[in-house]
Amino acid sequence: MKGDLFSSEYMVQPATAAGMSLQNAKSIRYAVNGEMLARQGAMISYRGNLQFERKGQGVGGMLKRAVTGEGLPLMAVRGQGEAWFAHEAQNCFIIDIDPGDVFTVNGRNVLCFDASLQYEIKTVKGAGVTGGGLFNSVFTGQGRLGLVCEGSPLVIPVSPQWPVYVDTDAVVGWTANLQTSLHRSQSIGSMIRGGSGEAVQLMLQGEGFVVVRPSEVTPQKAQQH
Repeated sequence: MKGDLFSSEYMVQPATAAGMSLQNAKSIRYAVNGEMLARQGAMISYRGNLQFERKGQGVGGMLKRAVTGEGLPLMAVRGQGEAWFAHEAQNCFIIDIDPGDVFTVNGRNVLCFDASLQYEIKTVKGAGVTGGGLFNSVFTGQGRLGLVCEGSPLVIPVSPQWPVYVDTDAVVGWTANLQTSLHRSQSIGSMIRGGSGEAVQLMLQGEGFVVVRPSEVTPQKAQQH
């Protein structure tokens, strides 16, 4: 067969090392040798001797998911082989988490991660159910975390002198040592997201980084995730 489709740009080459790597801007390849974890339904292809098993979140996690509609439905991938993961052709990114690092991320942006990472579903401080019901996944340990994002994300530095205000529907995640609270602003409500009335943002203070996507979750999108 000949043609642009069969060029080296698209042709998958053998993996050179175990673990996670970017296949292209829209997908992540994972060379599995043991176990890894991924978002349920995110596997688009695999080869080798792999088994896929739905992984529960535990009673607490399931309760939070039922209350808020958010959560992190996962599957475990075990064996030896290669698997490819993607979600709605969103852009893919890989984060290296080292001991002492803490990264808080919205469950809708998680694609896959090393089994060596630990995660918890926690309430975003200052933004409980009455304030938007923000429940995010907090990752610690050592390993790699694969994320998806609609469009190219903005990574905004946060400093004590410059707190950052983020639309709650657009925030992807943030680093440790940032404090969160809800900020209400009536004066700019009519100028944000084409709405009117009171606007609510997530305010982040301290020293670190916040990741924001150039897109927002509409009610239709929220039902799909």
